[in-house]
Amino acid sequence: MPQIVVLPHASLCPDGAVIEAPAGQSLCDALLENDIEIEHACEKSCACSTCHVIVREGFLSLEEPSEREEDMLDRAWGLEAESRLSCQVTLGETDLVVEIPRYTLNHASEGK
Repeated sequence: MPQIVVLPHASLCPDGAVIEAPAGQSLCDALLENDIEIEHACEKSCACSTCHVIVREGFLSLEEPSEREEDMLDRAWGLEAESRLSCQVTLGETDLVVEIPRYTLNHASEGK
């Protein structure tokens, strides 16, 4: 079972965390099941960028993002080359180190 190191985040995970999750599960679900309440405004349907994470280690082990995910990532705050939407990352057998950006952009609610 892969280990996921979550780097400290001021409000979601102040001390950081090390969690385990089964291969085949989404990174977003793994975080939520371990009480790391990452935003997921679109209910994990790849229609927003609120679950944006930066994969600091293990990025190359992940499947390529879809064109739709890349389009959503273009709207993310703090986009980096290793950015992914956690709802679209399917965990494999490789350990990951992830960072949850300080801010998120929720275009659906902020556009009202």
